Amino acid sequence: MLKDFAKLETFLTVVKEKSFSKASKKLGISQPAVTQQIKWLEEYLDNKIVERKKNGITLTNTGEELYRVAQRLERCINNVEQDIIKIINKELIFRIGTSFTIGNYVLPYCLNELQDAIKNEAHIQIDTTNHILEMLLAKKIDLALVEGPVLVDGVIIKQWLEDELVLVSNMPLPRYIKPENLEKYHWVCREEDSHTRKLATEYFAKMDIECRNFNIVATVSSQTAVKNTIINAKKDKATPTLSLMSKFVIQEELSKGLLYMSQVKGVKIKRHFSVVYLKERKHDAFIEKVSDFVMSRSRKV
Repeated sequence: MLKDFAKLETFLTVVKEKSFSKASKKLGISQPAVTQQIKWLEEYLDNKIVERKKNGITLTNTGEELYRVAQRLERCINNVEQDIIKIINKELIFRIGTSFTIGNYVLPYCLNELQDAIKNEAHIQIDTTNHILEMLLAKKIDLALVEGPVLVDGVIIKQWLEDELVLVSNMPLPRYIKPENLEKYHWVCREEDSHTRKLATEYFAKMDIECRNFNIVATVSSQTAVKNTIINAKKDKATPTLSLMSKFVIQEELSKGLLYMSQVKGVKIKRHFSVVYLKERKHDAFIEKVSDFVMSRSRKV
C-alpha cells in the first residue's frame, strides 16, 4: 500500500513544473532522486506515468488518472495541515536565521506580512552564512536564508533569489572596468571569512588577479559598513575608492546619486540566495508554509 505521500508530491511537482530538473530545484532534492521516485511509482503501478520530451514532459493515460487522484489527496492534506497550524500557532515563535545581506536588505520587505501570515512572532537572527547553518544544524533556528553554496548534509535546499555583486563607488565610474585596472583603485573589503569576499576572490583568481595585490584601505564586517565607508570616502578622481557589493544593498543609494555602479568587463559575479531547513522537517506544515511565503514574496532588483 502506498503510504508515502512524498513520492506523490514529487510526481505533482514534476507535472506542475513540466520538468524533472525544475522539480528538483523546487523540492530541494537531486534530479536523480526525482527520477528514482517517479520510477518507483511506475513500478508500483506497473505502468508508465510520465514521458520525457525535449521540450518538457507529458503524462500517459495512467499518469493522468494518478494526477487527478494525487490532486485530491493533496487538497485533503493541505486542509489537515491548516488545522494543525492553527493548533501550533497558539504558542509558536518561528526562528529564522539569515545572512547579513538577506537579513538587512531582503527580508525586511516582507517581514510584517510574514508575521501576519503565520499569526505569530518571527524572531530573526543575522550572522554569517556559516554561523547560520551551524545554528540550523544545532536546531537553534527553524529556517535558514543564506547566500552562496550550502555544503552541509541533512538539509533541504531550495534555490530562491539570484544576486549579483557589482563595483560600487561614491564617484561616477566607467560602465565597465577592465580586470587589469582593478589594482589601480583604493578598496574597501569584507573580512576574509565572509561569503562576499570568498566569492570575489574566486572570480578574480579565474582572471589571474590576486586580491592581496589590491590597495585595501579598510576591511569591515558587513555590507552596511562597506556601503557607509564608500559613501564617506574621499572623492579622489585619480584613484576612486571601490568595493564589490550586492545589488540588493545599494538600490536606494543608487537612486539618490550617493553611489555609482560599474561592472568588471567580461564577467558577471553572481550568486544565489537559498532557503534551507532540516530534512527531518521536510513534512513539517509550518516550515513549508513559511518557506513558501518567503519564496513567493521575493524582492526584485
